[in-house]
Amino acid sequence: MKSSLRSSLLLLLTAMIWGLAFVAQDVAMESVRAFTFNGARMMLAALMLLVVCAVLEKKAASQPENNDGTTIPLKSMSSAQKKQLLIAGLLCGSVLAVASSLQQIGLEQGAAPGKAGFITALYIVLVPICGLFFGKKLRLVLIPAVVFSVAGLYLLCMTGSADAASGLRLETADIYLILCALGFTAHILIIDYFSPRTDCVKLSCLQFFVCSIICIIMACIFEKPRWPQLLDCLVPLLYAGLLSGGLGYTLQMVAQKDLDPTVASLIMCLESVFAVLGGLIILKDGMSHYEYIGCALMMCGILLAQWPEKKGLSAPKIPSGE
Repeated sequence: MKSSLRSSLLLLLTAMIWGLAFVAQDVAMESVRAFTFNGARMMLAALMLLVVCAVLEKKAASQPENNDGTTIPLKSMSSAQKKQLLIAGLLCGSVLAVASSLQQIGLEQGAAPGKAGFITALYIVLVPICGLFFGKKLRLVLIPAVVFSVAGLYLLCMTGSADAASGLRLETADIYLILCALGFTAHILIIDYFSPRTDCVKLSCLQFFVCSIICIIMACIFEKPRWPQLLDCLVPLLYAGLLSGGLGYTLQMVAQKDLDPTVASLIMCLESVFAVLGGLIILKDGMSHYEYIGCALMMCGILLAQWPEKKGLSAPKIPSGE
């Protein structure tokens, strides 16, 4: 099997794992609340990546000539590099805690997994737009991408009918999810700054630890978690922590080595589609015709945002799996 085909299949599997994680998150809300769930799942992801870090560290130490530069052995890091890794981990972990908690609260407020997946994916359009404030060029293809995304978001988030007494209204869950998309936009921009300057695997592991600690503290203050509650949602917790967090990130890392960034981004966009399919098949959680049309419009916007404007021009590689 060609390496590019193998990488494409691995990334497709990753998108499916991440998409179905929205179902796991939704199911977990029957037993635990947002901060408790995120604190536990992020800790599981951090522990799994800690094992990955140890394996890569050992490999880099035993075969330094084969190191591709993605892993920087801890003993080879200078004090400045370690300080930068710590700062990056604290920043990424703190923003991830905010973004992931907003997403989980949106699900807790009753948002369907499919809707949550598509609204969260707005970051794919928002990242290049926010890049304007940092001196980056806005590609013309983003103009129709934004139009499609806004139209899709309207159909997804606005409920009721034009002639109803209540009119069209924005649900509380939708507001949390829109804020969540903004949070993930900030998270990606921070990663974009730090990832070329440090070890990405160690950074991801550290951010998961920081995110987990913040969420656990918030859970102890506002939710008073109990062990029986965590045991009641053990399966979705293990899925979201080990598969979506630890394994998903690792698969993405392996797959993107032999894959064009544009192709990789387009495959990762399918995460939202798998979120809808998962909610529909597993939870029997259907949406209205308008919401499905909204999903289709947002998918068009997401694909346009990732598509290169000219032949040979690659779209920016945007991390996913939040």
